[in-house]
Amino acid sequence: MHNKTYLAFFLLILLAGCASPPPRDINNVCNIFREYPSWYKASLDVERRWLVPVHVQMAIIHQESKFDAHARPPRTKLLWIIPWTRPSTAYGYSQALNGTWANYKHTDGSYFASRNDFADGVDFIGWYANQAYKKARINRSDAYNLYLAYHEGIGGFQAKTYLKKAWLMPVAHKVSARSEIYKAQLGSCKKSLAFAANHGFW
Repeated sequence: MHNKTYLAFFLLILLAGCASPPPRDINNVCNIFREYPSWYKASLDVERRWLVPVHVQMAIIHQESKFDAHARPPRTKLLWIIPWTRPSTAYGYSQALNGTWANYKHTDGSYFASRNDFADGVDFIGWYANQAYKKARINRSDAYNLYLAYHEGIGGFQAKTYLKKAWLMPVAHKVSARSEIYKAQLGSCKKSLAFAANHGFW
């Protein structure tokens, strides 16, 4: 039993060490996918599986983690000086909370899914957006309202809790604007990305 525990711990450390560093240019989705071709393939898989456009997926990740596999909310301060607890359990590319991630894994994700794996993180975003579509009828291309539901929870979105957070709606608008920028960028490089993938240049 102890040997199995040590092996599992070692594998977790190994996987954590293998997470990709953030892309050099997070503001250009074409450059992101040229640097990490596997991310483009993963995002296309999510688009096919959950019908959530690639540019929407990537805009949410940009806002949530800036593509940092190990992103967490900053710690609060005790007596304004001492690092204390974190405000939530959000972690990884998608900043998924522990409970929501567990629900995703139980229903539609792999048992071995990891929040610091890009393919798993982006699939979670597709899954969540699909839940928002089914439960709150939010269009899967509507980055603004999807982000509000992502931040507040689908129930919170339906209760319009975001109206009590004056700072949140401008952030959602920023995600929507980022989505449109990424969409335009993808329009200029989709053919070259597809050509590179189809001809084995990656």
